[in-house]
Amino acid sequence: MDHPRIFGPRRELGHTSFVASQLGIGDLADRSIAFDECVATVRRAIQAGLNVIDTAPGYEDGYSERIVGEAVKGSRDSLFVIDKIDHHDQHVRPQIEESLQRLTMERTDAFVFHGLSSMEVLRSQLSPGGGFDQLRECIRAGLTRFGGVSSHDPDVLRAAIEAGVCDIVMFPVGPYVDNRYISDVLPLAKSRGVGTVCFKTFGAGKLMGDTAGYNQPLRIRPRGKVSSGGEDAVSAELPRLSVSQCLHYTLTLDPDVALLGLSFPNEQDEAFAAAQLFTPLHDTEMEEIRQLAAVARREKGPCWWNPHPDL
Repeated sequence: MDHPRIFGPRRELGHTSFVASQLGIGDLADRSIAFDECVATVRRAIQAGLNVIDTAPGYEDGYSERIVGEAVKGSRDSLFVIDKIDHHDQHVRPQIEESLQRLTMERTDAFVFHGLSSMEVLRSQLSPGGGFDQLRECIRAGLTRFGGVSSHDPDVLRAAIEAGVCDIVMFPVGPYVDNRYISDVLPLAKSRGVGTVCFKTFGAGKLMGDTAGYNQPLRIRPRGKVSSGGEDAVSAELPRLSVSQCLHYTLTLDPDVALLGLSFPNEQDEAFAAAQLFTPLHDTEMEEIRQLAAVARREKGPCWWNPHPDL
């Protein structure tokens, strides 16, 4: 079923001149869900007014790119499509050309280096003839319009922004992330006119469910008990946050775009309703949600975007 248009363009995405919606469409590729159903779910978000969409070749081995390519047909000109360069040790242009083939597009709006979270790798990409020079060649060739990085390291993000090579940056912003993303990276990007497209609002699902992340089964040993099958198991529902708490926290921090990976219409509806009711939270409310998030993260495994909590 179609979703009524409830969101509209809100602000320019950095210096790209594209006026982006507050929410963006994160990856929702799942090979257990029929291709046409995934496409319909993306289109439902587009019809609701979300106009930034994210994908990568590594998301289900190209399945996400195929879904995005099909879903944006008929509305491509009104959307900002971000794809990624997964392999930092390979030449950039062939990777971009392969992604464009799966997307069935002549160009994207941006390609960013995916998961560039090592200072050593960043230095290599910044060197003459390195990845960023190659990406700029692709921009001049018309294969994409803008470039940047997606990273899980605040220091790498700061260095990339200060190097002047990013039109957009992608990084975690939510109730349970390293505070440097919020206190350091976010204001620096805004001061340099770099677009901010953020993820991990729900902590890869950890903040809202009993999961090790991205719907991976959670296996923990309940205190003093072992499951009858001899395997670690969850004995009871662990602490959780609500969609509204997570989303309102992120929106209060005000990135240009908050990417949400919503795989089903009911998930979309809950997030869209929370966004419509949003008003910025007070400092005391933000602190309360941070404390609740720390509790909700306990016993749910490590986070590669954050140190494992000593809780």
